[in-house]
Amino acid sequence: MDSDGQHRQEVDLLLVGGTVITMDARRAVIESGAVAVRGREIVAVAEAAELMEQYSAGEIVHCEGDLILPGLVNTHSHAPMSLLRGLADDLRLDVWLHGYILPVERQHVTPEFSFLGTSLACAEMLRGGTTCFVDMYYFEEEVAWSAAEAGMRAICGETIAKYPTPDAASYDESIRYCQDFVDHWRGHELIRAVPAPHSIYMTTPELLQASHAIAEEAGVPQLIHVSETLDEAESLVSETALRPVRWLEEQGILEHPLIAAHCVHVNTEEILLMARYGVGVAHNPTSNLKLSSGIAPVTEMLRRGVHVGIGTDGCASNNDLDMFEELRLAALLPKVATNSPVAVPAADALAMATIEGAKAIGMDHLIGSLEPGKRADIIVVRGDALHTRPFFATTPRSVYSRLVYTSKASDVRHVYVNGRNVVRDGHVMTVDLERTLDRAQDLANEITSFFVQREAAILDKLVDIAPLEQRETFEVQAKGALRDEELFRRGLDHPEVHQVAHTSRDQYDTYFLFDGRGPQRLRYREDQVLMPDGTIQPIYNLTLTGPAKEAEYEHSVVLSRSRYTATADRSLRFYREYFAPEQEVEIVKHRERYHIRYKGLDFAVNLDCVKEPKVAGPFVEVKSRTWSQQDAIRKAGLIGELLAILGAQPEDMLPADYADLFTESDQEASPS
Repeated sequence: MDSDGQHRQEVDLLLVGGTVITMDARRAVIESGAVAVRGREIVAVAEAAELMEQYSAGEIVHCEGDLILPGLVNTHSHAPMSLLRGLADDLRLDVWLHGYILPVERQHVTPEFSFLGTSLACAEMLRGGTTCFVDMYYFEEEVAWSAAEAGMRAICGETIAKYPTPDAASYDESIRYCQDFVDHWRGHELIRAVPAPHSIYMTTPELLQASHAIAEEAGVPQLIHVSETLDEAESLVSETALRPVRWLEEQGILEHPLIAAHCVHVNTEEILLMARYGVGVAHNPTSNLKLSSGIAPVTEMLRRGVHVGIGTDGCASNNDLDMFEELRLAALLPKVATNSPVAVPAADALAMATIEGAKAIGMDHLIGSLEPGKRADIIVVRGDALHTRPFFATTPRSVYSRLVYTSKASDVRHVYVNGRNVVRDGHVMTVDLERTLDRAQDLANEITSFFVQREAAILDKLVDIAPLEQRETFEVQAKGALRDEELFRRGLDHPEVHQVAHTSRDQYDTYFLFDGRGPQRLRYREDQVLMPDGTIQPIYNLTLTGPAKEAEYEHSVVLSRSRYTATADRSLRFYREYFAPEQEVEIVKHRERYHIRYKGLDFAVNLDCVKEPKVAGPFVEVKSRTWSQQDAIRKAGLIGELLAILGAQPEDMLPADYADLFTESDQEASPS
C-alpha cells in the first residue's frame, strides 16, 4: 500500500523510463515506458508513471534514455562451431564443408566440444541481446545442457545424416540418439529438443520419414537446410525433376512444422508452397554472403506471407553471432537485390529478429514481443552510445532506424530470459568466461596442429574427402613418339601380338603438382569412353602418385608406382580449390587402348594423339602390372620388343609421364 493508501500489486522487476518497443500487433512504441515482470512472465507494459503507481517491485531498473525491446531470436545457428571460428575462411560452401569442416568435425567433435562451444556461443549471444536460438549440431544433448545452464531459450536440433557423424556411426544409431534426445527434454521450460535432418542432399527419403515421425509424435518441428546454393537446387532438379521445396512436399515433410534454413534459391512456386504450409524460414545474410551462396528472395517471401526470421549460422561461416549485424544486413541486402530502398524497412527487419522470428519457429505465443502473459525475454539497449548520437524522432519509425542502422551488440546493457537477469551492465552472469575461453583455446591449439599437419600431407587431404583404394600398384611402362602410324597398325597384326580388347576414348587430364609439399602429384582424369552403341560413358577418377620413377631399365622402361586411386565424385573446380596445387598441367588426348597378350603375358598398349598442348605425335605407350624386381626386368625386355614391333625407335623414347613433358615453363614447346 502506498502513501495514499492505495494497494499496489507486487512484482519482481520493473524496467522503467526507457523507450519501450513492444513489437506487438500494433507496433506500439511507448516513450518513457515500463515493463513489469513477475516470475517468468510479463504482467504489464505501459507508461512508466502508470506502472509505478500500480506496482511495487523487488527490483527497479532505471532505463532512462535507453531502449527496451524483446530479446532477439537467432533462428539458425550451429553453436558449438564457435570453436571453429575463422578456421577455413574465403572458400566456397562445398570446399568449406566437405574439404575442411566435416574432416575437422570427424576428428575433434566430442561431447565436451559441443558443451564448451555452446557455452562460448551462449555468452556471445547473450552479451549481444540474443535470448533464444535455434541450433543444429552433433551431441545436441550437450548443447541443450549448456544452453540451459547459461539460462538461454533454445530449440536444439539433433543432426541426422546418411553419413556417419561424430555422434552416430550409422543411420539407425542416429535415429535412436535423436529419439532419446527428444524424449529426454520434453516439457523443459527453456529447451525444445527436435530432429534436424541436415539437408536433402545429406539424407534419404527413408531417413526423412523416420525423422518426421519423431517430430510428429513429439509435437515438435523439424529443422533442415534448404536451397542454400544454386548447385544444391539444380542437382536435385536434375535427379528428380523437382525443386527442393516441391520435393519436400512430395515426401510429406511440409505437413508438419518445418524450419528451413537459408532458402536462397527458391522460386515463386516454392515460396507459395512455404506460405501455404506455414514453413518458417531462417534467413542468414552474413553466411550467405561470405560463402557466396547468394541473396535470399526475402522481399517476396514477406510479401507472400512466409514468416522469415534472421539467423547467424555458425561461427565457422560468419564468423560471429552478432544479431545486430544480421539485422542491418537483413534490411540492406533486399534493397540491393530489388533495386528498391523501401524493400525491407528497418521496422520490418527488427520484426524478423523478434516477433517474425518467433513466428517462424512456432514460439510467438511465448516470445517475440513485449506483451502481458508472454515470457519475460527482454533486453535493454543503450541509447547514448557515440555512434548513435545525435538521434531524431521525426516519425514513430525513427526508433527502428536507430536500432537497425546504428546500434551494435556492444550497446546491450541488460538481458533477461524467462525473467532471470543473465546480463547486467554488459557482464554475462551465467557463464564462467575465463574457464571457457582458456579451454576453448586449448582445443583450438589441438585443431591447429591437426590442420597444419593435414595441409602438408596431400594423402591425408585426399583420405578426408574420398574413399580410396589404398594399395600400391607397380607398373613397368615406356612410351615413345611414332614416326609412322602405319607401322603401329602393322605391329598389332604381328603373329605374336594377340588383341584381347579395344576401346576408344578422349581423356582430359589435370595434374596437380606440389613442389612445396614433397614430390607427390595428383591426377584428375575425365575419361570419355566411346561405347559400342555409340554413346559416351564418362569415368572420373583421381590418382595420387609419388615420384615419377621408382627405377629405370633398358629400352627406357620405367618402373612407376600408383599409390592411391579414388573415384572423383566432385568437380575439377572443387579439387583445384581444395588442394591448392603449386602448379597445374592440363593435357587433352585421344586414346586408342588395346589389351594384348605377348609371349603369354598381358600388356596394355595405348596409341595417343595429344591435342592440348599442341605437340608432334602420335605416341605409343606400353605398360604392364608387375610385382617383383625380377618380373619387372623380364617385362621391361618384352616392352622393348613390343615398342620395336609397334614402330617406336630407341631414340624416340620419352619420359614415362606426360606431365613431365608439359610443365608450366614449356607448355608451348614440343618434346624433343
